[in-house]
Amino acid sequence: MASIHDFQATALDGTPIDLAQYAGKVLLIVNTASACGFTPQYRGLEALYQQFQQQGLVVLGFPCNQFRQQEPGSNAEIGAFCAKNFGVTFPLFAKIEVNGPHTHPLFAQLKQAAPGILGTQSIKWNFTKFLVRKDGSVFRRYATASKPATLTDDIARLLQA
Repeated sequence: MASIHDFQATALDGTPIDLAQYAGKVLLIVNTASACGFTPQYRGLEALYQQFQQQGLVVLGFPCNQFRQQEPGSNAEIGAFCAKNFGVTFPLFAKIEVNGPHTHPLFAQLKQAAPGILGTQSIKWNFTKFLVRKDGSVFRRYATASKPATLTDDIARLLQA
């Protein structure tokens, strides 16, 4: 199985990013949306990033418009919205698809490594979270309703490993 570090994604500004640059870091990868009932989780994700960034956590946000078109804006609009409304400083990427024939390869890997309930690989909604070990292997998948603060113990454990 491939490592998360083997993938590339596109930053909001269009710059290609090799995820290999995050080798040795614990990653929290999240599919996000700006017009969702769970959008306030941006605040909790930013809080985790601020709390653990110096210890090696990086939160990676991947906007997705596949769930009731709750991320309709351009990449620039998404970045501005997240900064203005939630003070987001963690890396955000260009909009992607997380399900279907155009699923981003990173999310195909995440879903295969950490399937959902009853082994389903599809992502059910915005703000599904994947916690990734320093070596690029997937540790765990968390449901949309899992508040970012509930991941604190798992993050701390992976940072100490």
